[in-house]
Amino acid sequence: MQTPTQSPTYLAAELRLPTNWLDYTLLGIYFVVVLGIGFAARRSVKTSLDFFLSGRSLPAWVTGLAFISANLAATEILGMAANSAQYGAYTVHWYWIGAIPAMVFLGLVMMPFYYGSKVRSVPEFLLMRFDRGAHLLSSILFAFAAILIAGVNLYALAIVVEALLGWPQWVAIVVAGFFVLAYITLGGLSSAIYNEVLQFFVILAALIPITVLALKKAGGWYGLTDTLTKSHGDDFVTAWGGTGIGDANPLGANWLTIVLGLGFVLSFGYWTTNFAEVQRALSAKNLSAAQRTPLIAAFPKIFIVFLVMIPGLAAAALVPGFGTEESGYQYNDAIPYLMEGLLPNGVLGIAVTGLLAAFMAGMAANVSSFNTVFTTDIWARYVVKDREDGYYVRFGRLITAIGVLASIGTAFLASSFSNIMSYLQTLFSFFNVPMFVVFIVGMFWKRASMKSGFWGLLAGTTAAMVNYFVLYKQDIISIPSDQGANFVSAIAGFVAGGIVMVAVSLFTAPKPTEELQGLVYGTRSPGMAEPPAPGDEAWYRKPALLGWGAVVLAAACYIPFSF
Repeated sequence: MQTPTQSPTYLAAELRLPTNWLDYTLLGIYFVVVLGIGFAARRSVKTSLDFFLSGRSLPAWVTGLAFISANLAATEILGMAANSAQYGAYTVHWYWIGAIPAMVFLGLVMMPFYYGSKVRSVPEFLLMRFDRGAHLLSSILFAFAAILIAGVNLYALAIVVEALLGWPQWVAIVVAGFFVLAYITLGGLSSAIYNEVLQFFVILAALIPITVLALKKAGGWYGLTDTLTKSHGDDFVTAWGGTGIGDANPLGANWLTIVLGLGFVLSFGYWTTNFAEVQRALSAKNLSAAQRTPLIAAFPKIFIVFLVMIPGLAAAALVPGFGTEESGYQYNDAIPYLMEGLLPNGVLGIAVTGLLAAFMAGMAANVSSFNTVFTTDIWARYVVKDREDGYYVRFGRLITAIGVLASIGTAFLASSFSNIMSYLQTLFSFFNVPMFVVFIVGMFWKRASMKSGFWGLLAGTTAAMVNYFVLYKQDIISIPSDQGANFVSAIAGFVAGGIVMVAVSLFTAPKPTEELQGLVYGTRSPGMAEPPAPGDEAWYRKPALLGWGAVVLAAACYIPFSF
């Protein structure tokens, strides 16, 4: 069994960047703009709906870019580049099968239920479909997961800034935490979303030069693949090579665990129930815009894989044994290594700003979703009820500060993983997958009882943790890699949660049929808008056309990597 490196995830000391006044000027301008957006958004915050969901007033293109930007965090930049350096072209699976189908499913199938029911959060939907037990447990699990994931982004930011700029880790943590806290506290979700739109373009401006120059230095695409084939084998540069059941490959997973564990369970669990993403769609101005939010985001998601995969592959090609102790680099060093060796001043400043923007976007998405769930689903529902609206806005700002401080406290839990992506996928298998099975059973089976939601969620979370910490970590079962173990944990959590829900439903009372309107597939509630008549909308406003277009395009992208 391969285990992650147990030493702290510090980047290589020789990666210090030759930054100058121009780079710091660009960085300073970015921080000023971020705070300016926060102050500008503050004027629109008059109610708790404004603070937590932007008053449900934003256009689809804004929420769509914010949706994808919220995901462009440690997972996307350091994590996926590290994945590519370690596992090769298998990284494409996290995008074309591990994201696009689930994003399309969210837009076409689940958003009408979320948006039409007028819920303010994902856990609140479970309250309406099941009972208070499912609602409270899901709220607590989500709030805990959001803080852990925000901590990953803050920790990643700190180690990158320390290695590249020489700032002490505590300075990087305090500076980044202060700016995220300031603009979310000032302008609520609107501030976070408009900053995420800005951050999307800043991140692209950082990644594109790194990708182009890395590919050039590695000898172009054919030079890169020839080098990696000689050093890592043919399977390293293909998507499906060596994934037969019983075959060995760098990822440590076969086609079945990739399709079921990543493509279905982990992917759908993350994209359809993770409130840090869904919250952006819930802030859209109408149902059509809410549906198009994840569909608009799906198109850049298809191609962003190249901006993180190619740098990881290039680092593996340029440094023999990259990621091993002998090379002096860890897998997380892929992007910083290329920045240090390839980028001139000015472009270097943009790249550093892009990295900071990515980490701040990821942290802000989780902190803004945390303050919404904690305030509306825990505090207002179970602790301090029926207070005036202004009280909950003030409490939301207070809990935002507490959430940032808690994120600082959880930041170093990621230090035992040399591949941040492995840590994040572990968290998703624990928290998102069990919630997904509760949603999918409850949304498509009217007989699912009120009590089944709580027990299904508890059983799924427990099964995933037992598989990872007991069966895998204690070598009771043999799984070749952490990523393979995450896929198996996700499947175990999904199956256990589904079985328990069915068993509990057979012995407990279902929810009355009249209370299921708009909550179960095939029913409608008064809050759901009627779909437009054929021809009433332009093609780019038709969710079904956008969704199927994204699926077909993602499937087509597999062709060059399949042979």
